Amino acid sequence: MFNRTKKRKDYPGKLPKAFDNSAVVSEFTPISGIANASTINFSMEKNGTTVQTGNSADMLYSIDTIIEYLSKFFTLQQGDLIYTGTPAGVGPVAIGDMLTGYLEGVKSFEINIK
Repeated sequence: MFNRTKKRKDYPGKLPKAFDNSAVVSEFTPISGIANASTINFSMEKNGTTVQTGNSADMLYSIDTIIEYLSKFFTLQQGDLIYTGTPAGVGPVAIGDMLTGYLEGVKSFEINIK
């Protein structure tokens, strides 16, 4: 249901995204702290320059739809993580880069690439 694109046969898939410590997770933000859960704004800066912006309303499937679908196959529990993809602006990072993520304009994480 969720694989909407076809990769080239020689494309290494998720390897470029799966390096040590690559899945940064911030403190959790309760849904009650978000004005409208169906239109969540998020962004990321690299070295102080915004490189990605997005809104949950732009996703192919709503957050509720994704949770409903996955719960047919997995027992989902509080604290489970569901990775859904990324907005435009994906690019390389290098040692020394500083990445800063924002949720609804509030800094969620800051990480220095080592």
